[in-house]
Amino acid sequence: MLKHREIKYTINYLDNSGKKRGEEPCFVTLHSDGTRVIRATSKIYDTEIIRDVVYNVDAKFKPIDCFIKIRKSEQIISTSFFTFTDNNIYLKGINSENKIVNETLETNRAESFISHAVATDVWHSANIIKKKSKGIQKIFPIYSSSNLPNGASESKIHRWDLKAKFIKFTEIRTPAGIFEAEHIQYYEEDDSLWLEMWCTNDIDRIMLKMYYPVYDSYYLLNKLERV
Repeated sequence: MLKHREIKYTINYLDNSGKKRGEEPCFVTLHSDGTRVIRATSKIYDTEIIRDVVYNVDAKFKPIDCFIKIRKSEQIISTSFFTFTDNNIYLKGINSENKIVNETLETNRAESFISHAVATDVWHSANIIKKKSKGIQKIFPIYSSSNLPNGASESKIHRWDLKAKFIKFTEIRTPAGIFEAEHIQYYEEDDSLWLEMWCTNDIDRIMLKMYYPVYDSYYLLNKLERV
């Protein structure tokens, strides 16, 4: 018998008026050794972006590997596969001109990875100290597949370190139910607010709600099934 758990959930993308501008269905397998794989499809209606992400992390939410395919309408922007080791990040893929991309970066073990799937943004702060008295905590090194806010560019290896501030443990209501949550803010290196997020206060770290100032948009858990 397989020794794993499964989580299925959907995140709605909402503009500042509450109108739905996209969604992200997610399927996660959690294995007995603590590793997990998420399969997330970001569907952004107003910009016609579809991004498929298959992202594998270890028990501490540190990246192992990640597959990303990005389309705008029916045009493929990028297909890429990232691999993370203790000393390197490897990127192999195909760009929009159907040319092979092969990139290697020598670096310390990545603390986290910005795949641009909304569901995984709450994973960056998995290892910070959850005490308000700690104030701002740096998370580094973090890398990203794209330097665009919506991640819809040809994949490259970009450095994108963050700072995190634990606000409080709280209770939050979503269309999927009421949850005990962690409230955390992320800041860029210049101290501007990058994201404000709430996730489940448990090992699953399911995104419950998030605010993204760049687009003045909200992201809200709509459905959840834990198997």
